[in-house]
Formats: sequence, structure tokens, C-alpha cells
Amino acid sequence: MATIILLIFIAAFLAPITRTVAGRNAALILAVAPLIAFLYLLRFVPAIANGETIVQVVPFVPIYNLNFSFLLDGLSLSFGLLISGIGVLVVLYTGAYLHGNRHLGRFYMFLLAFMASMLGVVLANNIIALFVFWELTSITSYLLIGFEHKKPEARTSALQALVVTGGGGLALLAGLVLLGFATGTYELNEMLVSEQVFSEHALYMPILILILLGCFTKSAQFPFHFWLPNAMSAPTPASAYLHSSTMVKAGVYLMFRLHPVLGGTSAWFNIVVTAGVITMFVAGFLALRQQVLKPLLAYTTVAALAILTTAVGIGTPLAIKGAMTFLFVHAFYKAALFMVAGALDHETGEKNVEKLGGLRKAMPITAAAAGIAALSMAGIPPLLGFIGKEVLYDAKWQAASFAVLIAAVAVFANVANVFVAIKVGIKPFWGQLIHTPKHPHDGPYGLWIGAVVLAALGVFFGLFPFLIANNLVQPGASAVYGDAVTVKLVHWHGFNVPLLLSFLTLTTGIVIFTFRHQWRAMTAWTDTLAKVGPEAGYFAGLRGMVSLAEWQTGVLQSGYLRNYFLTVIGFILVVPGYFLFFRGGVVWPEAFVRPQLTELILGLVIIAAAWVTAFAKTRLTAIVALGVVGYGIAIIFILYGAPDLAMTQLIMETLVVMLFVLVFQRLKPFTIASSAGTRLRDLAIALAGGTFFTFLAIAAFQVNLAPPISEWHSEQSYPAGQGRNIVNVILVDFRALDTLGEITVLAIAALGAIALLKLRPKKGGASS
Repeated sequence: MATIILLIFIAAFLAPITRTVAGRNAALILAVAPLIAFLYLLRFVPAIANGETIVQVVPFVPIYNLNFSFLLDGLSLSFGLLISGIGVLVVLYTGAYLHGNRHLGRFYMFLLAFMASMLGVVLANNIIALFVFWELTSITSYLLIGFEHKKPEARTSALQALVVTGGGGLALLAGLVLLGFATGTYELNEMLVSEQVFSEHALYMPILILILLGCFTKSAQFPFHFWLPNAMSAPTPASAYLHSSTMVKAGVYLMFRLHPVLGGTSAWFNIVVTAGVITMFVAGFLALRQQVLKPLLAYTTVAALAILTTAVGIGTPLAIKGAMTFLFVHAFYKAALFMVAGALDHETGEKNVEKLGGLRKAMPITAAAAGIAALSMAGIPPLLGFIGKEVLYDAKWQAASFAVLIAAVAVFANVANVFVAIKVGIKPFWGQLIHTPKHPHDGPYGLWIGAVVLAALGVFFGLFPFLIANNLVQPGASAVYGDAVTVKLVHWHGFNVPLLLSFLTLTTGIVIFTFRHQWRAMTAWTDTLAKVGPEAGYFAGLRGMVSLAEWQTGVLQSGYLRNYFLTVIGFILVVPGYFLFFRGGVVWPEAFVRPQLTELILGLVIIAAAWVTAFAKTRLTAIVALGVVGYGIAIIFILYGAPDLAMTQLIMETLVVMLFVLVFQRLKPFTIASSAGTRLRDLAIALAGGTFFTFLAIAAFQVNLAPPISEWHSEQSYPAGQGRNIVNVILVDFRALDTLGEITVLAIAALGAIALLKLRPKKGGASS
């Protein structure tokens, strides 16, 4: 599993070169990587269908027991097949849709990197590795949404998606860390088979809220739903991939994955179902008001994610079964319709559905694929979409609480699906031919092959539902539920409530489509709600954050070094100082060691030099006195057995004194610009800071967390470093990189000194 993820990352890295070398054939070459991943995962279907679970561990840092581990069960296999399989079709679609774009190689790279990251999310067994891949999907989707970066709306939408999903990612990280701490493991396979009743843990509610925040932001659940429709500014291949079958389902995947651990409680039901129901209603309503191709599909995508969220919130075996079925249903029809929308825009130059019609003869292949996908979206038998809708209606009707309300809102969301299916998949191709900016025709095979394949899969699995039920839906549902679930998908369940709801959904959708103009006029007043909705709150929050940052920067980044010192020392006095002086941090030694005469004299010299530095009237006096302080510290290093530090200190002090003399002597005469009050304030803070660090040093000397390492160095100097000079062995063996850093600093300082020495004052300039 690690191999296929790495393979696609390598393909992403090579994509720009491949595009340059292979030209039009680049799509075919780059599609090989996801095809290999698809075939690799496909071979595990029989084993997973028989109930097996495969865990693969790749050592990372074995000495610290850090490994990459991957988990393959019914859930991860289902998502993996969708990601890699649809990924093949989207790569081919990209080659045709963006043909001639000079940044096509860059788009391939972003797309494949996203694909590999998404595979990492669904295959990761370690929850920290899962989070790393999760964040990679946010970053790569940001690059894809903002691909046309010269357009302001693309940049705004990309930033919005990154801020919303990135903010949720921070909450998710906290939740996953707490989850690992609470369960005692960061491995999903161990977590999922644990018999611990996690809902009784004290950290259950914080963990649940934090993780659901991450899931809701990623899968665009209310009130975070607004970013997904805005992300339609991305090129259509990105929309067809990210916003139908992959990225936006990452949050749904994580809810599915953690359902055995976090689900089954009233808190889970109330939070998840409430978010799902509200999002279904809001997204369905907004979808009914759209006229442009991609926004129509975007809002029904949000509604579809809410349908899945509601199902996993209900959490019954029937609801999980319906959710897993609808996972495939939605991926097939929505990716196909996105590709159809892109083909219509690409070949006609028109995005407004109301300005499209009668294209079935000009674009027969696209029309056929669009019609079949639309029928599946509308839930018409014998397609797979009908089966998935029936199972979900049945599960929601049987929900433990608020069943009627949940079912009613689900009907409304599916009415929007019927409306959009007719508007995107039927209307552009039937009726009277409408003139378009471009001469319409079926484009190259890359523009329609993906839609044809996905629409055909909806028909095939609709006619033979047992194939997908036994091999994918059943093992996937069992993984989500946490126990064995028997899945049997059939078309006919008799005359029952779900069938009645399906009939009501279809007829209502057709009626609203017929009177769509009247519906838009009747609901136009709701447009004003956008001014106070969640998106308005996002922009207000963003403006507030920028204003706060500007104010904070103005206060803290004043441009005066003395203010920076005051801020740093003041913060130290307030926070660490409080704990040191008022929370028992000061530990007095039992007895102070009496200093030797040489140490006492040296200390007094350093204090006197520091005093002279502070009260010097000329720069040269201050520089010389400051040099005395530095040389005095170097002598202390020598007295206490640190000749290497003394050597470094002596060299650096010499260089610093030289630099100060050369530079400061060119400045204007030394003057006192501060007031007496300012100087008194600075004196008080300086005395307080010095006192704090003195007591901190005293306290630190009383702490012995580990035995001194000096004895080990003495013992290992010759056998390990082959040297009898302990200091030399420490410098060149045990602390080699540290020594290299010191040498580098010295070299840079020396080069700076040489450059300054070569400077000569210009004629008429200040003299040195």
C-alpha cells in the first residue's frame, strides 16, 4: 500500500517533465500510476469480501518505534478503489479539458499529489499519519482551486477553502492526539478491536467535538458549507475529482472509520444528525435556486454529503448499509455529471443551463452519459441510484428519534437532486436547439470517456446489485458498524413507505423544475440572508483577524530594538517570573560556595565594565567596556574547564569590537534622547530582569534531572573516539555538527569583518 502511494507521488513529481516531453500523450502516461493503484487494490477484493483485514507496517524510525502502518478493510478498499479508479478517468479528462494550457503539467502535478494524499488518508492505520495526509489534501486542494491564480475569485476561494479546512484540521489534530492518549494506541486496527467502552471516558466529549469539527469542515457541513460551492472556481477536472468522490468525502470517511469508537451514543446521534439534517435542508434549498452548471452540482454535493452524515449519525446497520451504497451511487453519477458540465462549457462556451437546449444531436455521446447519470441521481429504477435512495429512506424512517423530521428533510434534499438531475443531465440536450457561443459537438474521447464509464457502472451495478453488495458494500458496512452486517440489495421491497417517499420525491422534483422560474421569483427574498449567513461571518472574521494583526504588529514591531527588549523581558517577568517567585519556584541551596579571590575580582571587573557600558558618554568608551565584559566571561569559561567556549568567545568578542568600532564611529555624536522617566523605567525593568535571571540560575542549579554526562565522555573518549584529549573528541566526534555550526558562524563573521575593513569612506563623508 505504501508503494502505490509513493508511486503516485513520484508520478506527480515527474508530471511537468512528462507533459513537456510527451505532449498530448502525457495524460495516457500519467494515468498509468492511478491505474496500477486501482488494479493493486482490486486484487484484494476477494480477500476483503471474505472478512479479512490487512495491515502493512513500513518501518520509519525503528529505534523510536515509529512506523508507517496501513490498513486495508472493506471501508478503506471501497474508498481506495473510488479514488484510484475515478482518478484514472479524471487524468484522461484533464488532458482533453485543459489541452493547450501552458500550465497543464503543473495541474497534473497538483492533481496526482492530491490523489496520493487522499489514498494516504483512507489507507493510513496510524492516526497521526492519517492527519499528515489529511493536511496534504488541504494544501493540494488549495493549489487546485487556485490554479487559475490570475482570477481574484480563484484566489479568494482557494484561501477560503484552506482557512476553513485548515482550521478544522487543527481541531482534528487535537482530537486525534487526545484519542490516542485516551485509548492507549494510535493504531486504528488496535483501536477498533478494543473492548474498551470509550463513551464512558472523561475525554469522550472533547474528543468527539474536536474530531467532528475536523470532519464537518472538510465535508462542508453547516455552518461550514459555503466553501465548497465557492471552490467551483477550480477547473472542472478538479471539481469532478475533489468535490464529488474524494476530498469532500474525507470527513465522511473519518466519521465512518471512527464510528465503532465514537458512535452509538446520544451525543453522537444528536450532533451528527443535527448537522446533517440542517445541511440537507440548506443545501437542497440553495440548489433549487441555481442556474449555472457547476453551482447546481456543488450544492447537491453538499446535500449528498449531508445525507451520508445523517446516515452515519443514525448508526443503525440499515443506515450504514444505505450510506455505503450511496457512497458508490454518488461517486458514479456526480463525477459523471461534473465531467458533462465541463464538456458542455468547453464545447459550447455557455455555463447557464437556461441558455442550453437541444444538444442531443450535436453531442450524442455526452447526452447519453448525462441522461443515464441524471436518472441515477434522480433515483430511477433499475439504476443503482434507486436502490441506494430506497435503503436510505427506509433507514431514516426507522431512526430512533425524530424519524419523521429526518425523512421529510431527506425527501426535500432528494427533490433538489431530481431538480438538478433534470436541469443538468436532461434539459441541455432536449427541447429546442438554442444557439451557443461555440459550435457544439462531442469533444475528444477524454472529455466523454469518464462520464460514459461512470454512467455505465451505475447501470451495471443497478442490474446486478449483488456484485457490489457482496464484494464492497457488505465488508465496508461491517467495518463502519464495527460488527458483521449482512447486505442484500434488491429493487423491489413491495409497496411501503420508502417507495411512497420515492414517488413523492420524483413528482415534486418534476413540478418544481416545471415551475422553476416562478420558484426563483417566489424565493428571491432569501438572497438577503446571505448578508448575515455563515459566509458573511467568515469574511467578517477574516477582516477582524487582519485588523487585529495590523494593530498587534504596530504595537510589537515598533522598529526600536529597546522596545523589543522591553517586551521580551517584560513578558518573562510576568509569566515565568510569577511562577518562580509566587509559586514556590525559588529553591535556595543548602550552602553557598565561597568564591575564590580571582573569581571575586573577575566578577567585580565584569560588573564595573557593564556599569561603564550603561553610563558611557561616548560610543568608543561603551564599546571598550562591553568588550571587557565579553573577555571577562571568556576567562570564566577557562576557569571552569571550557576552553573551547572560551576560544569561541574570545574570537567573537574581538570581531564584534572591531565591527562596532568601524561602524559606530561613522555615526553622529553620542547623545541621550530619552527622558528621565524613560530611563528610570528602563532601570527598573533591567534590575527586575537581572534579579529574575539570578534567582532562576540559583533555582536551576538545584535541579538534577539526570546524572552529569561528563563521566561518560571521559570513559568513552578513547574507546569510542580514539582520542585522549577529551575536549577534542567532544568537539570533533560527539559534538561534530555543533562544532561545524560554530565554525560556520566564525567564517561568516570573519567574511563580514573583511568586507568592512575594505570599506573606505567616500570623499567628503564622515571620517573614521
